[in-house]
Amino acid sequence: MSEKHEELMRRHFRAAAGQRGFTVDPAQQPAVDRLSRLAGELARAGGLFHRRPPGSLYVWGPVGRGKSWLVDTFFEGLPTTRKRRLHFHDFFRRLHDGVGRPADGPVHASAVDRAVAELLGDCRVLVFDEFHAHDAGDAMLVARLFRTLLERRVTLVTTSNYPPAGLMPDPLYHHLFEPTIRLIEQRMEVLDVSGPVDFRRLPHQAEGGRRFASGARLPAGTLPPGLAAPEPGEAVAVAAHLRTLPARAARGELVWFGFRELCEDRTSVPDYLALAERFGTVVLDGVPPLAACTADGRQRFANLVDVCCDRDVRLFLIGADPLSGLPADSALLRDLDRTASRLAMLR
Repeated sequence: MSEKHEELMRRHFRAAAGQRGFTVDPAQQPAVDRLSRLAGELARAGGLFHRRPPGSLYVWGPVGRGKSWLVDTFFEGLPTTRKRRLHFHDFFRRLHDGVGRPADGPVHASAVDRAVAELLGDCRVLVFDEFHAHDAGDAMLVARLFRTLLERRVTLVTTSNYPPAGLMPDPLYHHLFEPTIRLIEQRMEVLDVSGPVDFRRLPHQAEGGRRFASGARLPAGTLPPGLAAPEPGEAVAVAAHLRTLPARAARGELVWFGFRELCEDRTSVPDYLALAERFGTVVLDGVPPLAACTADGRQRFANLVDVCCDRDVRLFLIGADPLSGLPADSALLRDLDRTASRLAMLR
């Protein structure tokens, strides 16, 4: 039975690639093989006498190597309803809401357990896309999340642009995440798909045919086609996640913000997700070189780009080239690699 499901998954990968007009890259083939074996292991685990759940997988590599396509194709080919596929940003927002963390106290394990149980129900396979850890304030919550998932015997498949040891890259806070890194390395199989080709940068292609970014990057003083600059009287408070944000304008499905209000003030991923649920177009003006921003401002900008791309929100950036002034070999540029790849998709 397991061999049958393994072979069916291999055929599913070949068919999915063929439908998009490409073949599996040699750097992706080991991940295809391992994910196909996992499909067989999951089929065997559903049998009457199999008590141990299949192991979890951590798929990592640079941007544009097809990680999301690999795990999405695997997810689509699993013949079970007890599965969930979530972007990490979205899941973490829901987890935050469900935990109800005390204002000045630690994260309670029981609260995380309860919130995860409510989010997953009877799910046995969870696919996380683009897992990362940058916020030191969330380190303990992420740590408890991973422990809870593994304790619940959920088979976890996650993608990341970082190897486990590269999570929480800020040296001031990296030590806070080292226990979670050890847990990932001990309890998850790590798959490296660091091939030489960035598929997002190939002409007329995206990773596995996915759309990643639409909109434009425009010099300061230039406006998106067909749009007029906001008038002072258009300034409005826009509902976000448990707060309002000061927008320069909100016109139907379009919202217009200044960079400082949306990225340098204390906004968060849940705010961007709430905006993405309401607006199909985001205009961000006054964009500076990220080298001149605060570390928090750079991370919020990266998160905003992620959310807009993942939710197919059109993003217009007006101002400086965000990546200008960064040395090619700088650690900061490497940390913004995913953002750079996605910005390259903007016309």
